[in-house]
Amino acid sequence: MTIPARLQQIIEDFRFAEGREKLELLLQFSEEMQPLPDWLERDHDSMTQVHECMTPVFVFSQKEGDGLQWYFDVPKESPTVRGFAAVLGQGLAGANAPQVLALPNDFYYEMGLQSVLTGQRMNGIGAILRYMKNLAQKSQ
Repeated sequence: MTIPARLQQIIEDFRFAEGREKLELLLQFSEEMQPLPDWLERDHDSMTQVHECMTPVFVFSQKEGDGLQWYFDVPKESPTVRGFAAVLGQGLAGANAPQVLALPNDFYYEMGLQSVLTGQRMNGIGAILRYMKNLAQKSQ
């Protein structure tokens, strides 16, 4: 299995949602995104910017035990991109580097979001995932 269990559950939740329900679920993830911890807020320069996103997106990974914890800084005014980051952060929390690296690059199409979002928006989640994989690679 190349998709961690928590992320697989999120994918299933999106799969069962229909039409606008998919957007509402994505917005719910956006609202659940935790603020940056104070230590990372003070050291924001240590975060990696996802340059392909039109929205300013920053990501940071930290090893915790055998897995990785993910932190994101995405403006609240960009709920779709923020939702993507929250899905990835929650779905891959605790996954180790090999699990992150083994994740199919287009896994998010299984969520069915392409039926309610533009291709440009869908490219955003792919860009965030590429940067996460790069950080996972560096953590090994």
